[in-house]
Amino acid sequence: MITVRDLSKHFGDTKAVDYVDLEVKKGELFGLLGPNGSGKTTMIRMLTGQIEPTSGEISVHGLDVLASPLGVKELVGIVPEQETPPSFLTAEEYLHFVAKIRKLRDFEERCEWWFSYLDFAGQKDVLCRDLSRGTRQKLMLAQAFLHEPELVVIDEPLINLDPLMQRRVKDFLQDYVSKGGTVFISTHILEIAGEICTSIGIIYNGKLVFSGRMDDPAIGGRPLEEFFLELVN
Repeated sequence: MITVRDLSKHFGDTKAVDYVDLEVKKGELFGLLGPNGSGKTTMIRMLTGQIEPTSGEISVHGLDVLASPLGVKELVGIVPEQETPPSFLTAEEYLHFVAKIRKLRDFEERCEWWFSYLDFAGQKDVLCRDLSRGTRQKLMLAQAFLHEPELVVIDEPLINLDPLMQRRVKDFLQDYVSKGGTVFISTHILEIAGEICTSIGIIYNGKLVFSGRMDDPAIGGRPLEEFFLELVN
């Protein structure tokens, strides 16, 4: 679903992403891990066609991201680092807007399911600018999965969610992958990755220092935190 070759992104003298090679296969729940400022968000922005790399190649869902960034956005569900639904629309209006852009026919039923599943039906008539951060995150998760894409890319999936909703979202992500979907998340919270991811990549100072399955012999059954700290230290 995702193939990256010699990918780099430089901001002046800063190498945010430093010649990374990476593959994510269909049916994986892949977690890109790293400390704050390690290059995770820059990676996601390049994968989803939001910014152009300094060099390298990116294929997402069989499409060349550099040649067809809009094509990638049509196919892939995306939750950015900062939840940014339009402030002048209500939550329901925003989901309906996304559904119409994606040309979904049964969108009202789909939207109602998400309002119910993520427990924010009571806020669907509230303007997005007046929603809490947690509710905006629920709304952004709903819009990303609304068209049931084969690949969803999420920057910090559980940010601002309470423990009950975190559990519900984690269950959903695992179920989505078990049914054939592919999910790429980035996070600096190791417990999330250790609990739900099938494969991980660890990025540090822009370099990918590990990529493999959670049962990789290099990890050796150790706690993920121990393995992570060993690499980045």
